[in-house]
Amino acid sequence: MSDDETVEEYLFKIVIIGDSAVGKSNLLSRFARNEFNAHSKATIGVEFQTQSVEINGKEVKAQIWDTAGQERFRAVTSAYYRGAFGALLVYDISRRATFDNVARWLDELNSHSDTTVAKMLVGNKCDLENTREVSLDEGKSLAESEGLFFIETSALDSTNVWTAFEIVIREIYNNGKPSE
Repeated sequence: MSDDETVEEYLFKIVIIGDSAVGKSNLLSRFARNEFNAHSKATIGVEFQTQSVEINGKEVKAQIWDTAGQERFRAVTSAYYRGAFGALLVYDISRRATFDNVARWLDELNSHSDTTVAKMLVGNKCDLENTREVSLDEGKSLAESEGLFFIETSALDSTNVWTAFEIVIREIYNNGKPSE
């Protein structure tokens, strides 16, 4: 790049939501640092990481916020969602209750977000096929009925993790590039 070219930079906030222990933190650490911690502890409050993705020759930075899925941390909600342009709603394919709670997370996201949000339903832990409680078709069907993107991932073996984030980031970028 020559000195006279301007560098456009985009920064998008993305939130990861879902029940406790569905793998939100490991999805983030796999995406941001290509790390997985089998012994990760429950997130306390909020943490975030920044990761850059190149889209159409432009550097797009995603600031990805990870929050605790436990009820006692629910007070952070409106501030947590404020300014978010993307969201990953995560459930664990081996725990039906986490899938059943997606509707509640979606309601919360819709009531607290102040922008148009690119939403992706993520069925995590697809490496646990032998203990699956939520079928691929159920995930696809819910996503379709709610107008969400859908993907199954495994933070453990990296399946589709980068793809999930990239689809959301690309959708945000294509939908209006808020910095312009």
